[in-house]
Amino acid sequence: MIRGSCLCGGIRYEYDGEIGEISLCHCSQCRKAQGSAFAAVSPIDSARFRILAGADLLKEFRATPGKARVFCANCGSPIYSAKDDLPEIKRLRLGTVDTPFACSNIYHIFVGSKAPWLDFNDTHPRFTERRP
Repeated sequence: MIRGSCLCGGIRYEYDGEIGEISLCHCSQCRKAQGSAFAAVSPIDSARFRILAGADLLKEFRATPGKARVFCANCGSPIYSAKDDLPEIKRLRLGTVDTPFACSNIYHIFVGSKAPWLDFNDTHPRFTERRP
């Protein structure tokens, strides 16, 4: 069981599944939404994700039509994103996960628009835009 929470602790969630892949997204929207060089996200099965506390604190913002970025209205922590046309999948923001986990399937996407001040030399696959 994966458990997580927002910065203020008002939102708590659990995911009854594994983190099977990690996408490090360098697009400008993810950078702005995270306030960092990239967003670390994992696709999860919506049916196995449950908000334990703070559902009333969930707020969404739509920078792109058809995609909700869901965050804590109190502290601003990003929790997940969801596409209207893929309701069975959420993209969990991994910075909010409290449970230790391991995942070897890690890759970078949208490196064509990465922050110019970031230099990284890991061996994870890189894609200029989306992963094919």
